[in-house]
Amino acid sequence: MKILLISPVIDLQSIDTKPLLIPALGLYILKGMTPSEHEVEIVQEGYDTLDLDEKCDLVGISCMTSTAPRAYEIAKGFKERGKAVIMGGVHPTIMPEEVLQHADSIVIGEAEEVWNKIIDDFQQGKLKKIYQGSGKKNNTFVPLDYKGIRRGFSKQLPILTTRGCFYKCDFCSVKNIFVEGVSHIPISHVVRYIKESKTKFVTFLDDNIICDVEYAKDLFRAIKPLKIIWSSQAPISIADDPELLQLAVESGCKFLCIGVESIDDSQRQTMIKQAEFNSISDIEKAIKKIGKSGILVHPFIMFGFDTDTKEIFSKTIKFLVRNKVCSASFNILTPYPNIKLFNEMKEGNRLLTTDWKYYCHNITVFRPKNMTAYELQEGTVKAKKQFYSLGSIIARSTAYLGQPINFLLFLIINLAYKWQIVKEKKWNTRLEMFEFLKR
Repeated sequence: MKILLISPVIDLQSIDTKPLLIPALGLYILKGMTPSEHEVEIVQEGYDTLDLDEKCDLVGISCMTSTAPRAYEIAKGFKERGKAVIMGGVHPTIMPEEVLQHADSIVIGEAEEVWNKIIDDFQQGKLKKIYQGSGKKNNTFVPLDYKGIRRGFSKQLPILTTRGCFYKCDFCSVKNIFVEGVSHIPISHVVRYIKESKTKFVTFLDDNIICDVEYAKDLFRAIKPLKIIWSSQAPISIADDPELLQLAVESGCKFLCIGVESIDDSQRQTMIKQAEFNSISDIEKAIKKIGKSGILVHPFIMFGFDTDTKEIFSKTIKFLVRNKVCSASFNILTPYPNIKLFNEMKEGNRLLTTDWKYYCHNITVFRPKNMTAYELQEGTVKAKKQFYSLGSIIARSTAYLGQPINFLLFLIINLAYKWQIVKEKKWNTRLEMFEFLKR
């Protein structure tokens, strides 16, 4: 039997970001779990070309909310050709009834737990409508296709050590997906993945690499002898634990994405990181600590909170440049379906569209409180351009002049983001097409 596993793009016009794509790790895990008598082919749109006439028996599609419309197109194409289609991922988990209108079967939760059951049921002609991940973890080592998984610009090995997050941010869907809480894979498996891949560059895809501090410390101790360079995501609180920070550095950490979200203290206190409040002055101190340790800091910034005014864009850029952060991501607040924020905005008649392809962090899909939707959209685009302008890059680069390796990484990262902005120009010039921004 041949199984085709697909990771769709938002739309076909977005297939021009090949170098920056993150491999669809979940699909490679499923491939590794599949019994050897079956053939598995993975198609990651944006890197691979999808052929609807591909000979296969079962089609699996993994989708997020923003890729759901494209996933539905793909599902329709294969179903018209008589193929069975099963869908899983974030969107099927939070919107199962909608997704079932487009697929023969769906997986709610983590597909690894039910994958072999799905294969058996399909072969017996007994494919169920819904498969529910139980939350029980199978600690069996899953072999990975390292050659396939390490594609793209960075050639880094993506590994997921922790699933779930202790934080309960109103705008995040993680708590709706990993309802069983936080779980880890055995550290021995992580070490084996790195050794077998023969790579020196690793990206830990965890939402929070230090979610369980003791696990994180043991992990860092275990990978230290491997002499790798790694990056991941972590909360600002990593700076409050000297031992944890030092272990991260010693184990090869060179780049951390930090969820700053907003520089407005009142907003941070009400909606962001409810389990732990850090003022902006605390964050500045933490950025300095992390930077002093030799780790490059990449804050995640989000615009569109109810306290944000048109001044938030310039204030945020000044904050980031003043603190000489390596790089940053600028996103627009996105109310994902069936989370608290979405329900509140729906009740308040603030949603501008429910066309899921726009729910991608780059497009305003709701009415902000203190500016128009178009002003939020335009302000975010301009903030990104300003931060990655030549003047800003030069100003921030002075923090890395005495660190040859970090200075080189700084230049590579900033040039990559500048290249991405050029690629996004086509998308940004299409803003006039989005009539809902003018409502």
